[in-house]
Amino acid sequence: MRIGVPSETKTLEGRVALVPAACADLIRHGHDVYLQSGAGEKSGFANERYRKVGVNVVSDAAELYDTAEMIVKVKEPIEGDLKLLKKRHLLFCYLHLAPDPKLAKALLKIGLTGIAFESVQEADGSLPLLTPMSVVAGKLATQVGTTLLHQPQGGKGKLLGGLAATERGKVVVLGAGVAGGNAAKLAARGGSSVVVFDKRPDRLAQARTWGDNVTALYAYESAVAEEVATADLVVGAVLVPSAKAPHVVTRKMVKSMEKGSVMVDISIDQGGCFETSKPTTWKDPTYVVDGVTHFCVTNMPGAVPQTSTQAISAAILPYVQRLAQKNWRKDVILASGLNVDAGKLVHPALQGMKL
Repeated sequence: MRIGVPSETKTLEGRVALVPAACADLIRHGHDVYLQSGAGEKSGFANERYRKVGVNVVSDAAELYDTAEMIVKVKEPIEGDLKLLKKRHLLFCYLHLAPDPKLAKALLKIGLTGIAFESVQEADGSLPLLTPMSVVAGKLATQVGTTLLHQPQGGKGKLLGGLAATERGKVVVLGAGVAGGNAAKLAARGGSSVVVFDKRPDRLAQARTWGDNVTALYAYESAVAEEVATADLVVGAVLVPSAKAPHVVTRKMVKSMEKGSVMVDISIDQGGCFETSKPTTWKDPTYVVDGVTHFCVTNMPGAVPQTSTQAISAAILPYVQRLAQKNWRKDVILASGLNVDAGKLVHPALQGMKL
């Protein structure tokens, strides 16, 4: 199969879908791999490293899309990409269609087959292609939130972990899955007082093992409201696989917070779990509502492309190899990731979506 890896076009996105070593494995299996010139540079992989393993480096996106049968990229296609995608393409990337009917409609009009990283689900319920970027986003949420609390950044001027003779900062994390767990653990290791919310007993039990400064609570609305009101940093990491995220934090809750507090919404790719959330970019990442700084960047891991690219490439390579087989539709795991197929929305979580 002819596999194409284009440059990412989202604002300040530095990742590339496949590292040279992954491309080499595909080539050894008899596939032809094409890379848009410069696609790997921000991740630390120059064109020459791809050429050395047999990748065909093409001059521009138009040539790549014209040549390739399968398009493997990281983020969802945006305007420039959509003009180049064709009905014959097999698209494999993050799609996040639930909160984006405009993109869903565009892909249906093209008529291509699209498999979303975030929808591929193993038999045990795990999401193997979402997990590595959730780890990165979780850690970044705490790092970014810590910085945004600095007074020069518009924050209340509080050091999250505190020190002797001062109070600890308080971090509230909504969701104890991969992203929320990594945010909570990093905050706890830094000395913060951490409150984690979830509805699954197993996750709440696990959260208690992350440190004596971690409290795990069931996500009753009243309990969330009470803890958010006194939080310095709130991290939203609520996930309903392939579906739009529910609003867990209301506008009223945001208004109850102290001015200069910070909210980071990792769930923004799926629409956001704060009522006050709206997508932002790394170029203009924050805005303020009722005195509270909101960070809602839709491609958080793109800020650390050297790390993120290595992680995502390793995760997706086995699935790219399986997709490149003619009988891939018989693979129930790959089929679980199908979002659009020949002009139809086929994923159960997208059924009834208003287009």
